[in-house]
Amino acid sequence: MLDRADEHLRRWQQRESTAEEMIPLIGRLYRDNNVVTSIYGRRLVNQSAVDILRAHRFARQVDETELPMEQTLPLMQALTRLDLGAARLDIARLNARFQASGREDLEQFLREELDELIGRGGQGRAAPQDVVLYGFGRIGRLIARILIGRASSASGLRLRAIVVRKGSEDDLAKRASLLRRDSVHGPFDGSIRLDEERGAIIANGTWIQVIHAEDPADVDYTAHGIEDAVVIDNTGRWRDEENLSRHLQSPGASRVVLTAPGKGSLKNIVYGVNHDQIDDEDRILSAASCTTNAITPIAAVMHDRFGIDHGHVETVHSYTNDQHLIDNFHRGERRGRSAALNMVLTETGAAKAVAKALPELSGKLSGNAIRVPTPDVSMAILNLELDESPGSAEELNRLLRRESLEGTMHRQIDYIDSAEVVSSDLVGSRAAGVVDGLATIVNGDQAILYVWYDNEFGYSSQVVRVVEHMTGSIPEKYPAVEQLEGVGA
Repeated sequence: MLDRADEHLRRWQQRESTAEEMIPLIGRLYRDNNVVTSIYGRRLVNQSAVDILRAHRFARQVDETELPMEQTLPLMQALTRLDLGAARLDIARLNARFQASGREDLEQFLREELDELIGRGGQGRAAPQDVVLYGFGRIGRLIARILIGRASSASGLRLRAIVVRKGSEDDLAKRASLLRRDSVHGPFDGSIRLDEERGAIIANGTWIQVIHAEDPADVDYTAHGIEDAVVIDNTGRWRDEENLSRHLQSPGASRVVLTAPGKGSLKNIVYGVNHDQIDDEDRILSAASCTTNAITPIAAVMHDRFGIDHGHVETVHSYTNDQHLIDNFHRGERRGRSAALNMVLTETGAAKAVAKALPELSGKLSGNAIRVPTPDVSMAILNLELDESPGSAEELNRLLRRESLEGTMHRQIDYIDSAEVVSSDLVGSRAAGVVDGLATIVNGDQAILYVWYDNEFGYSSQVVRVVEHMTGSIPEKYPAVEQLEGVGA
């Protein structure tokens, strides 16, 4: 028995050593060539050896076997010799293609597969695009973490400034502290310093100018060297085009993205579903709500495949800063009652907002919400009456699992089937929504789906995707993910 235990440990140490060999190769491609590597969507950049091992193990979800590191290490070594241009490379998919080809010369295969990238020396990275965060609350700080983490990648987005109301004399230190430490999402991954004299936060080398202002009209971004900026308004103070256009009066601002449902004729964009509706002339867009982002991609798959006659969405949502810790006056019904002590029944416009991204579902969905005493991660329960039966829960789960792994919305839809998963396990999920397969119910033409979503980090990831698409700030992905038959993007 001891020999068997020693053998398992020896194998682990060997695989860990191989993963450690991959780390400098991943870093070299990232910094020298603007190449972001991943394994079926799991990013390898800035990951530990154990994280890289986990990503290799995740591949069994697609290939039914763990991705062999004795295959990926030579592939990574070959990639570093090709002097590639900016790109996103899925090494699991590249490896699968190579193994299926039956060829022996890996480097020659890669030269043919990545012909248009060869010898470009990192070229092809999008031009730097200035981004300003107007507001620095829960969503603002998480968007900042995402943008800082991608500052040296092929994405051209650069966080240049945050705009806040001055709250105290030590406002700068307090803002930095909130970025550095988070009770839900943990500590910031890196180093944060302050430049008190110039009023800036320096996070992992990213200079973030802190601008104090009461109104967009008070801000001149050009005075800080900021030009043609996308302003991400995460205050929720204004939601219509007329008021959000105040941002465009600030010198240096050119476009606005709202992190809340937009009112009136404002486009509500759910990345993965209707981001192709973003036009070059669009100056103001909404990234909809966290709940709308969670349910719309799955609703799109269900409607495209089976047709949705009608349905109801019930959201079990974590409390937010809009609520009170203890009972106090609130303009909204029931929201004045203690968020920490009660389940609070409230309304949500998310179900109706789905129709802004999927007009064919207009008038077909109703919805309510229950706020519960958890700080993050929510669940949407979709009770759908379909035009066509999915057959069984198992058949429906196979479709949704396949979409999460191989479909055009694999970054929006994730899938789990563990009998032990609870809400805190989903903190940090980058997906818009995560289908809990074990909870799926199919009864004839009726389907009930339980969808987890990190209403903070998952939504923030979707907002960044909208901004990347809006500005053309993300490189091509290789190999391209083919669209699944019968599933629209």
